[in-house]
Amino acid sequence: MRQPKGPHLDKELERYYNNYFDLFNTEGYKQLISELQGNLLAINNIDACKDEADMYFRKGQLNVLASLINFETAIDNAYKEITEDD
Repeated sequence: MRQPKGPHLDKELERYYNNYFDLFNTEGYKQLISELQGNLLAINNIDACKDEADMYFRKGQLNVLASLINFETAIDNAYKEITEDD
């Protein structure tokens, strides 16, 4: 497990990152991401769109799914940024 360290982390921020790192290592989280990736593939097909409004609705769904799927990477990147030595 990644452990926050360095002069830029107080106890609250350390707990924040540790909670996410614990979450990312669970089977349930991995299962959720797998399901979301499957949903992304199913939604990412404009042939199934009924009209322009449906296409924009799907675009919104894809944005939300991408944010959730990439959340772990975003947290990792933020953690690395604040723990890098200056």
